[in-house]
Amino acid sequence: MLIRLLYASRAAQPVSQEVIEQILTQSRARNPALGITGILCHGGDIFMQVLEGGREAVNTLYKEIVCDERHRDVVILHYEEIAERRFAGWTMGQVNLSKTNPSLLLKYSEKPVLDPYRVSGKASMALLDELIATASIICRT
Repeated sequence: MLIRLLYASRAAQPVSQEVIEQILTQSRARNPALGITGILCHGGDIFMQVLEGGREAVNTLYKEIVCDERHRDVVILHYEEIAERRFAGWTMGQVNLSKTNPSLLLKYSEKPVLDPYRVSGKASMALLDELIATASIICRT
């Protein structure tokens, strides 16, 4: 059974491009063997990530993320059983919101910043869908 899990977290330390690259490299190396696909979205010290795959694999990975010292305030925003993946071709896509038009963020929240803690999981998924539709995905590897 396939599931989709969307979560948010705050960085425990200042986020640099090196930290992002480390997370993406680790994900892209590990996820194919686990059958996990997804997308990582970051803005400021906030991460929002979608994981798709088998229930056991995604739940196990999520538990590891919760225990990862790079993250704090980890919260599930959306969890659902799915018939098909949205991110089937991406071991881990990336969205850097510093390169996104702020009006797109404002469309889904009170302010033009990424703050999934203040919006519904449904709104966060809609934002990600629009980022995909507008080709705002930086890397789809």
